[in-house]
Amino acid sequence: MLEKLFKLTAHRTTVRTEIVAGLTTFLAMAYILFVNPTILSATGMDKGSVFVATCLAAAIGSMLMGFIANYPIALAPGMGLNAFFTYTVVLHMGYTWQIALGAVFLSALIFFALSIFKIREWIITSIPLPLRSGIAAGIGLLLAIIALQGAGIVVDNPATLVGLGDLTRPGPLFAMLGFIVIVVLEARRVPGAVLIGILAITFLSIAVGISPFAGVVSMPPSIAPTFLQLDIRGALDISLVSVIFAFLFVDVFDNSGTLIGVTKRAGLADEQGNIPKMGKALVADSAAALFGSMLGTSTTTSYVESAAGVSAGGRTGLTAIVVGILFLLSLFFAPLASSVPAFATAPALLFVAVLMTSGLAEIDWRDITVSAPVTVTALTMPLTYSIANGTAFGFITWTLVKLLTGRYRDLNVALIVLSILFVIKLGWLSA
Repeated sequence: MLEKLFKLTAHRTTVRTEIVAGLTTFLAMAYILFVNPTILSATGMDKGSVFVATCLAAAIGSMLMGFIANYPIALAPGMGLNAFFTYTVVLHMGYTWQIALGAVFLSALIFFALSIFKIREWIITSIPLPLRSGIAAGIGLLLAIIALQGAGIVVDNPATLVGLGDLTRPGPLFAMLGFIVIVVLEARRVPGAVLIGILAITFLSIAVGISPFAGVVSMPPSIAPTFLQLDIRGALDISLVSVIFAFLFVDVFDNSGTLIGVTKRAGLADEQGNIPKMGKALVADSAAALFGSMLGTSTTTSYVESAAGVSAGGRTGLTAIVVGILFLLSLFFAPLASSVPAFATAPALLFVAVLMTSGLAEIDWRDITVSAPVTVTALTMPLTYSIANGTAFGFITWTLVKLLTGRYRDLNVALIVLSILFVIKLGWLSA
């Protein structure tokens, strides 16, 4: 049955490999189970209800991706989007969280329409191959800074923005040890190197008393306080147009960037860099965003941490299905999932960053009209902490450089239109 559904042999993978990949991806993104409720509860939403909504939205989204598109890409409420939801729309602009959920629903509805009519697919296929490599590398660098920050190796510094953390503390030491373990195991071609590294550091930290063992089982809280509480009529207010557009804009390009980067790393793109079944993948993640808003959480999106599972061998939707099942189980095993410390998953993300930045080797660095936009794309993502921002700067730079140097053949209508929209977004809708 699994062979028929996911075509494992054709993708040169096995059930065991897909399960290991699913476990790896889940452990790399399980932090969202605890971060998302904390952020959204600042709006007045019930924290327990948001926890359940997060689990269900991630499970539904990942399973939709697995069954519809057969891709090893997991979904969950997006980081950055939840912060925008809480700190900008609710706390700064003064709208209720119910209206904010309505805005998420409307943006997801537009997103779904763009996917159904293949407008978004047209957008992605218009991205030049070098820019796709730059996007993949940028995602890798973003994962690297997330990993280093989560491990305490990189910290904020008022004078230089970032600085070196206290390397005598257990977190950074365990993270560096985990990274070395993963690299060595991968070099020796040990299957499941990333998962082994995560689990080894987790068990070691518990054994020496660095991180607590939170327990195993607890009953899930009620989802009633947030389920179907979205206020769509309130979100139709004209003043919320820019908010809906912001949700849509970030979701479209965060998803697109993730889809390009992860499928490229998995070897699922063809020689021209095109992604087969892209339409199905876009329908799956836009439908997931709709379900998430109804359950009571901010926009559900594809996760760059899926690259961790791909590096562990995941190649089909079975990986995403495993992730979905684990999110469902998390409803009852929240204490156990919380036992995995951030410094145990950080090495996995850093390792994936190494793999994803390797795409820069494909760039023709002698052509400045190519290398400059790619470099801007790759650097802007980690430095602004946003896939969408990196994509925007990359598009604008590529279009202007090619236009002003007379390289018109390297441009297309979609690139020009999107570059103009990016300029408008960055210049007038940046809030």
